[in-house]
Amino acid sequence: MRLRFILGEVGNGLRRNSTMALSVVLVTFVSLTFVGAAALIQMQVTTLKGDWYDKVEVSIFMCPDNSRNKANCPAGLVTPDQERQIREVLETPPVGDYVEEIYYESKEEAFANFVKQDRQGLAEMLTADQMQPSFRVKLSDPEQFRVVADATAGLPGVESVKDQREIFSQLFSFLNAATLVAAALAGVMLLAAMLLITTTIRLSALSRRRETAIMRMVGSSRTLIQAPFMLEGAVAATLGAVLAVTALFASVRYLVGDWLQSSVQWVDYVSESDVMTVAPYLLGMAIGLAVVASFFTLGKYTRA
Repeated sequence: MRLRFILGEVGNGLRRNSTMALSVVLVTFVSLTFVGAAALIQMQVTTLKGDWYDKVEVSIFMCPDNSRNKANCPAGLVTPDQERQIREVLETPPVGDYVEEIYYESKEEAFANFVKQDRQGLAEMLTADQMQPSFRVKLSDPEQFRVVADATAGLPGVESVKDQREIFSQLFSFLNAATLVAAALAGVMLLAAMLLITTTIRLSALSRRRETAIMRMVGSSRTLIQAPFMLEGAVAATLGAVLAVTALFASVRYLVGDWLQSSVQWVDYVSESDVMTVAPYLLGMAIGLAVVASFFTLGKYTRA
């Protein structure tokens, strides 16, 4: 009987304040969409870092015969003894503890690889003797690049040390910035949603002051009086969260899965399962908004 009464009051309240309830649904939908988008973007960044950082290498470029870097290569072309010393440093602890694999690329191999990648005909202007040998080092922990760089950068015969992660740094910076922007917008919209929920509950409580006064007079508990108002906000916010999850699911499935993945196939993108991972948190946030808004509103307008 009480449950039927509470549900009936919730329906009446939503009908009376249908415009405000719709506003709560839409604002919650937009705000939680931004929250979910920020979470998915950050998950994408984490996936890309995990995939690409494990594949990138540290390149130790040794001095060529015609090096312009006279400070690091005063004697010109790296000697075999210097190459052995560089390899010993890479294979000996503590540096060797972070090295998983070492690949030596000779001048001839460097030239052959350059020819394969050349699309502008520049290879015709070069010879193998003009290339520089290098060590390609794969690390067991890519975050420890600085250990390898500090240990090898000043060695005789080393012209420069490059970390291929620099290629992706701008992309990751852009994605992280997008995450922050989405999170900031989500914060503003969540605040707006909470204020709207508070206003909706307040209006509903004011419009039913006579009913709540009668309920108090007949001995109804505070929980029974407040429950319909709390559920009104929770229902509206939950509908917004469901719309947000639906929008994120459709975006990932059709925009990312069908269009983006068919265009760029070498990237592992977020999937529908990631949206389902985020969904419970969005629903929890929606209910949490309603609970917090109700807590700060109902005590004033429905107290005995």
